[in-house]
Amino acid sequence: LTTVPERRVMSESSASRPAPAAKYDVADFSTIDGVPCPCGTARRAFFDNADFPGTLHVTEISEDAKKHYHKTHTETYYFLECGEAARMELDEDLLAVKPGMSIVIPPGVRHRDVGRMKVLIVCLPEFDPADEWLD
Repeated sequence: LTTVPERRVMSESSASRPAPAAKYDVADFSTIDGVPCPCGTARRAFFDNADFPGTLHVTEISEDAKKHYHKTHTETYYFLECGEAARMELDEDLLAVKPGMSIVIPPGVRHRDVGRMKVLIVCLPEFDPADEWLD
């Protein structure tokens, strides 16, 4: 890893100019409050980032995840942690999942996780809680 040095004032004339804005956005999920969702508890980042059309979520899945779907969101799940009996219900299919797997869930696919797990979710477009629909 490369450590980024602090920005330093190089001269008297540059001291009056503001430092340039960072060209990147950083999220520390340990500082983001979790919010309840149909799956469990989600920590969501990168809202209102003009350079990224979606949001990134780290979600702790509870054992009683509710089956739901989205009308406009596509979600890509990447499984970080899960038990041996972990499953993903997609419409009428029940798939075994394990760490390192990924699933793209397009709009309209009813889904829920079965068992406790931790997932990284890329949501496109930007997450909107009004697009969570329960059956």
